[in-house]
Amino acid sequence: MMTDVAEQSGSLARNDDRADTGPTAAATARTGTGDSAAAERIVEIRERIDEIDRTIIALWQERAALSQEVGATRLASGGTRLVLSREREILERFRQALGADGTQLALLLLRAGRGPL
Repeated sequence: MMTDVAEQSGSLARNDDRADTGPTAAATARTGTGDSAAAERIVEIRERIDEIDRTIIALWQERAALSQEVGATRLASGGTRLVLSREREILERFRQALGADGTQLALLLLRAGRGPL
């Protein structure tokens, strides 16, 4: 009987040690994996994704502002609100580079710069 208790205590201690070194439930929920090495790599990758997202947002805002300036300058000089050939050129560039998703992205970019049609 004493041996059983000692073995159980040792087993509990080993389980407690594993719990201390393993990923927490929050880390697993955040990364989608219980593997600590994979979780660390996922965190690193996501940090880079977040950096890229910040850059994309800043570039999006800059592009929209520049496009709005082009439109305002064109209208102030008596030009048209839109230059459809330019929009088609942009749509085609994005479509060639990114496929159908590129077309959708280009449409959003164009709208951000000129507003809805």
